[in-house]
Amino acid sequence: MKSKTAFLLLPLVLLMLTSCQKKQVFHNESFIFGTVYHITYTATDDLQTGIDAELAKFDASLSMFNPSSTISRFNRSGLEPFDLSGDPWTKKVIEESLKISAQTNGAFDITVAPLVNLWGFGTKDKSNPTPAQIDSIRSFVGYKLIHLEDSWLTKSDPRVQLDCSAVAKGYACDVVADYLSKQGVDDFLVEIGGEMVLKGKNPEGNPWRIGINKPVDDSTSSNQEWEQRLALTDKAIATSGNYRKFYVKDGKKLAHTIDPLSGYPVQHSLLSATIVAPDCLTADALATACMVIGVDSAMSLVKSLHHVEALFIYNDDGMENKVLFTAGIPAMQKK
Repeated sequence: MKSKTAFLLLPLVLLMLTSCQKKQVFHNESFIFGTVYHITYTATDDLQTGIDAELAKFDASLSMFNPSSTISRFNRSGLEPFDLSGDPWTKKVIEESLKISAQTNGAFDITVAPLVNLWGFGTKDKSNPTPAQIDSIRSFVGYKLIHLEDSWLTKSDPRVQLDCSAVAKGYACDVVADYLSKQGVDDFLVEIGGEMVLKGKNPEGNPWRIGINKPVDDSTSSNQEWEQRLALTDKAIATSGNYRKFYVKDGKKLAHTIDPLSGYPVQHSLLSATIVAPDCLTADALATACMVIGVDSAMSLVKSLHHVEALFIYNDDGMENKVLFTAGIPAMQKK
């Protein structure tokens, strides 16, 4: 009887020991997608090994620089239907990207890859394309040229290629956040290349405080001057701007944001677009769309969407930066 009682008590003792493990704050940092990630969370164990495993699987799905990834294989494919049934992450990115493309009238468009490459911001070297080259490539750029039915993705032109860089970092934040939540973590900040998902409270027990960079030309990403600060919890945030990814050719600054409709790098007064949304895939995609359409159209777009807030930094006179934001932002600034 004693041995049986001891056997029954053992799981209870183990459960009690596990529940008594002290939580601590972990700070994980490493490289992914050509950038650095920073993840802060409160837990009983260091979860970086599991986080890195999730990100490695994510890279195998959506990295344009991984020749064996799902996206790379689709880009090399022809007109035959491409099966995504084994890759739910890529399928979700395609589904959501098509929705956001329709919402933004094509300002956000993951078929922009050939134009990004033409201008030297993708997998090819910098170039000086002619109007004829741009017009030629525009003929096979457009979100309506790809179709997703069930798990089958097809393209209307074999030259269509996808570039998911405008959503990949944001969605990767969502993926890591989901992993942490499944591990029972309630308080965390996930940041990959500037895009973030925030849940619960920071180690001091307050909402997470986020800085938005002052948009000054900074191709080395070394500037850490803050233009604005926000306090957030249970939200995602993404910022897109043309002050870091650019190059100068023949005395002219060429920004990395390409307008899928015109085929040219955007040139207007909007310097950066910060989007706060329920998930980071959406925030990332909308931030890119806003940089394409400019400050006035971007404000109209965001106001038409539910549960989305925005903060825009622009310069309309060449002298002083100005800030424009939606109605929900002041509450985030006051905390």
